[in-house]
Amino acid sequence: MNTDYRKPLPGTELDYFDVRAAVEDIQPGAYDTLPYTSRVLAEQLVRRCESELLTDALKQLIERRRDLDFPWYPARVVCHDILGQTALVDLAGLRDAIAEQGGDPAKVNPVVPTQLIVDHSLAVEHAGFDPDAFDKNRAIEDRRNEDRFHFIEWTKTAFENVDVIPAGNGIMHQINLEKMSPVVQVRPDENGKQVAYPDTCVGTDSHTPHIDCLGVIAIGVGGLEAETVMLGRPSMMRLPDIVGVELTGKPKPGITATDIVLAITEFLRKERVVGAYLEFFGEGAKSLTIGDRATISNMTPEYGASAAMFYIDEQTLDYLTLTGREPEQVELVETYAKQTGLWADSLAEAQYERVLTFDLTSVERNLAGPSNPHRRLPTSALVERGIAVPSYKDSDKAQVEEKEGKIPDGAVIIAAITSCTNTSNPRNVVGAALLAKKANELGLIRKPWVKSSFAPGSKVARLYLEEAGLLSELEKLGFGIVAYACTTCNGMSGALDPEIQQEIIDRDLYATAVLSGNRNFDGRIHPYAKQAFLASPALVVAYAIAGTVRFDIEKDVLGTDHNGNPVTLKDLWPSDEEIDAIVGEFVKPEQFKQVYIPMFDLGAFEPAESPLYDWRPQSTYIRRPPYWEGNMAAVRALKGMRPLAILPDNITTDHLSPSNAIMMDSAAGEYLHKMGLPEEDFNSYATHRGDHLTALRATLANPKLFNEMVRDESGEVKQGSLARIEPEGQVTRMWEAIETYMERGQPLIVIAGADYGQGSSRDWAAKGVALAGVEAIVAEGFERIHRTNLIGMGVMPLQFEEGTTRHTLQLDGTETYDVEGAASPGATLELVIHRKTGEVDRVPVTCRLDTAEEVTVYSAGGVLQRFAKDFLESSVEAVS
Repeated sequence: MNTDYRKPLPGTELDYFDVRAAVEDIQPGAYDTLPYTSRVLAEQLVRRCESELLTDALKQLIERRRDLDFPWYPARVVCHDILGQTALVDLAGLRDAIAEQGGDPAKVNPVVPTQLIVDHSLAVEHAGFDPDAFDKNRAIEDRRNEDRFHFIEWTKTAFENVDVIPAGNGIMHQINLEKMSPVVQVRPDENGKQVAYPDTCVGTDSHTPHIDCLGVIAIGVGGLEAETVMLGRPSMMRLPDIVGVELTGKPKPGITATDIVLAITEFLRKERVVGAYLEFFGEGAKSLTIGDRATISNMTPEYGASAAMFYIDEQTLDYLTLTGREPEQVELVETYAKQTGLWADSLAEAQYERVLTFDLTSVERNLAGPSNPHRRLPTSALVERGIAVPSYKDSDKAQVEEKEGKIPDGAVIIAAITSCTNTSNPRNVVGAALLAKKANELGLIRKPWVKSSFAPGSKVARLYLEEAGLLSELEKLGFGIVAYACTTCNGMSGALDPEIQQEIIDRDLYATAVLSGNRNFDGRIHPYAKQAFLASPALVVAYAIAGTVRFDIEKDVLGTDHNGNPVTLKDLWPSDEEIDAIVGEFVKPEQFKQVYIPMFDLGAFEPAESPLYDWRPQSTYIRRPPYWEGNMAAVRALKGMRPLAILPDNITTDHLSPSNAIMMDSAAGEYLHKMGLPEEDFNSYATHRGDHLTALRATLANPKLFNEMVRDESGEVKQGSLARIEPEGQVTRMWEAIETYMERGQPLIVIAGADYGQGSSRDWAAKGVALAGVEAIVAEGFERIHRTNLIGMGVMPLQFEEGTTRHTLQLDGTETYDVEGAASPGATLELVIHRKTGEVDRVPVTCRLDTAEEVTVYSAGGVLQRFAKDFLESSVEAVS
């Protein structure tokens, strides 16, 4: 820790670092113009940088330069059990690799405090209309994940600085918001003196910015980057684009935070804020509760940004008090924020290079979909967009379906109140419960083909709903609590009723899902839900009653009351006053304390007997990783590469490595069957990512994939997990192509369009292609986290220059490719295209190794290879 600019924090016995003084010594008056993000980044530079380096580091922030790297040291790492577990599997494998080379494996430990929350493992096998759903689902989760949970239990005894919150307790981001983040950290220096500084964190999930709403810089990273931070290395970065977003006006009555965030997501995607750090301010932002702000910050990856910050203000303090933080901590947050210029009033003169304005009064009731979360769908435009059919219930088709007892066209087969996006906001949850209460009073019911569920991200939701007498109202409509976990939002929606599933198959029905989550990519929610729509929790309940998306939810009649009177959505929708009254009376600090005090009383435990994990050879969940052998140990020459796939725009990590249920006819399903797993316990792709033999078979396995190398006789691109093996021209399933190329030792390349790698932060979207032998990805643009993950796996990201695309180059997959030139940040390299005709084209491409640190990681072969090399070298130096 540096000592320059260290001072006592007024009114406390703590020290802090006077960032204002450090900045003002370089350029008087500059601090007041810095955005919030720059002030927090400056503080950690003042606290961590050597004195002789500090001035140059701070100048980058003051002068807003983006041509130099500087270190960022997050205070914490938060993980869920999928990417967090795979990160710890990697570290366990690293221990093995170091032990085999004569090093001490016990020295491989997270240096930065790491919190792992098990929230991604539970599938909704029993729906919300089963009163025992929670216990049954948890029992299935424990049975299916015994190998995984055994490893996770080992990690907390084998590694230092790892805390584990076991399954059944809530969603990582919501627990981070309600409990784990102190907003201002207090930790001792090397002499035991307590120092206060801003809380910051990275998390192995793209929705980690959820707590940006508290003024905490928290960004989503892949497991590989999280491993780097865990092991004490800084996350090297350049000053990001910091965009101000002024929120004006106030939402109209009846408008939810979900409606707001879906409108903002559409707006910001159009404004191209990819990779930016956003700072929301203005009278509109000031009026939003932390619950509403959290909903907006949560969907940061959906609008393409890296962070979505709100300033610290009275709303922040009120929320910390509401969620049971100790009064001393709340007082510290206020004192520290006001002293260091992080309080909202202190940012009046902050200057942004770009300011966007969004009017909250313009927001109407919204869905999003199909297929993309930024495809806003106003409920007033359902008919116009071709989703709903005017007076559908009165149509001949609907009458026949009802008479014959058939599931209707557009059937909502899944209606899920799910995800921290909405369940961390009490107003959204209470609004849904009040709508359910009115529906019950009027005699409306859920349609029988709708699999309904309620999976809040925190146990606190149960307590305030029970005290308000509203949980029973949700249960009556089939929305009983099935889990405290991600569930349907993460594609863990579980099996359908076999009869319903068979009817969908036999009639090739257009079936859908409606959920209060944050993603609705095709194929993500359930294999038999052809499309999915995002909605507020209250609209989810309404659609469970309607039963089909062909229903015009604003105008059509949902049913009749006990007197035969028609009931429409406006008859059920609760007023803001009703919602606020319930929230004000029944959401209490004592509930948060009741849940979180015992949850975080982790107690003492015996350390593991060995620093090396005893790998289970038959496990399909946990296997020693292969990152120091085979393809991963070979030199990547970037010569003679054949295309594995040529892909369109907007390829998501769900395309690259799906997360949902494993089907028997998939490559992974066939492998699991061969390994002796019963089909009902195949679980999801996500849960098997600790075993590379299963996870590799998920690479590009999404049935909604379009590989432009595979076309039908008319020239149309065929949908499916398909590839064309060259030079034979044989069309196969993707896995067979990967297997063939691996056997041949054939280096591969992927060509793609714009916005490559959208969606989740999953590192297996990069690990899969790397293990398959892909040495480079050439795309029109990359999403931030996936680009970083590719580098962490030793895969070169290259970007076409503006105006150059796979179409302008007329690529068809028969080519082979070389890359020539020396890799350096932003360098122009040459993509050499050898065509089947013998012609050779040379195309300039940009090297997307954006920092010197990334060049070093790539040159080492990846994050883990680089760390093993550095660790062994430092061990030798210590001995000598």
